[in-house]
Amino acid sequence: MNTSGEGYLLRIFIGESDRHDHHPLYESIVLKARAAGLSGATVYRGMMGFGKNSTLHTTKILRLSEDLPIVIEIVDSLEAVENFLPRLDEMIADGLVTLEKIKVIHYRA
Repeated sequence: MNTSGEGYLLRIFIGESDRHDHHPLYESIVLKARAAGLSGATVYRGMMGFGKNSTLHTTKILRLSEDLPIVIEIVDSLEAVENFLPRLDEMIADGLVTLEKIKVIHYRA
């Protein structure tokens, strides 16, 4: 059985070396999202990327980076995501956040 509806995708772009309260920032964000009761969060580690400063970060052996791109995706209702945004303001010093309307399809047994 599946159900569908409208949702919102919150996508957070940060660096692997970013920290919050002596912990990796991505970890702090996911734990705060969980505590806030959001539907779920997934963290992706990028193999290569660059940001506003055009500094290239890559996993290539000759240019091993300790600050690879990190993307966190959270899907929930607009209200839940908007209520979570002030928490991000407290944690993120440098990064990018996008929000987009999506169609959500839930598959359940």
